[in-house]
Amino acid sequence: MALSEHPAKAARDALPDGRALLKGRQTKASIIEAALGLASHIGLEGLSIGALAEVTQMSKSGVFAHFGSREELQISVIREYYRQFEAEVFYPAMQARRGLPRLQALFANWMQRVAIELQSGCIFISGAVEFDDRPGPVRDALANSVQAWLSAFCRAVVQAKEVGDLRPDADEHQVAFEIHGLILSLHYEHRFLKNPGAVDRANTGFANLLARYGQPATL
Repeated sequence: MALSEHPAKAARDALPDGRALLKGRQTKASIIEAALGLASHIGLEGLSIGALAEVTQMSKSGVFAHFGSREELQISVIREYYRQFEAEVFYPAMQARRGLPRLQALFANWMQRVAIELQSGCIFISGAVEFDDRPGPVRDALANSVQAWLSAFCRAVVQAKEVGDLRPDADEHQVAFEIHGLILSLHYEHRFLKNPGAVDRANTGFANLLARYGQPATL
């Protein structure tokens, strides 16, 4: 019997198995999640197909098939980290009113995220050390993610000026720079120097910053 007599069956046979595609996506997501956990402790540079295969109890060829290269694996981890960062820090803060409440929510959510990373590590910070002088796609992915987040923070500062919560002459880039500096100092003081009270000092620094740039009536 000619194949042309069963065009519907031939079309079905030619279509990819939806269940197989779904399973493939789920497997890749699981690998990326495991890779993110590994990279948080040993850094992106320490991430390898072999190490990940051992953690996920998969073959090296099985892990490699989902990414094609170690570089693509590292980039996938960066993207997943940023996705989780947005979900935990950025989007919940968007529920707060524009101005000081939103700015405070962004910082509070960021500090909650940091509270976890003070124990596990932050790939944005460790990655900056590893790739700061190494041009390429991995460095670009890291830098673009951090720039996107700082740009969002700058927008929140601009909105706070527009609604009158911050002084109109406040430089949004300077404000974001100083807040970012508090987070970086917190990581250094707490993780590296093991200094007690670093979290309180970061919160105090943020309060001092708002007192310096805020409108007296709002504060």
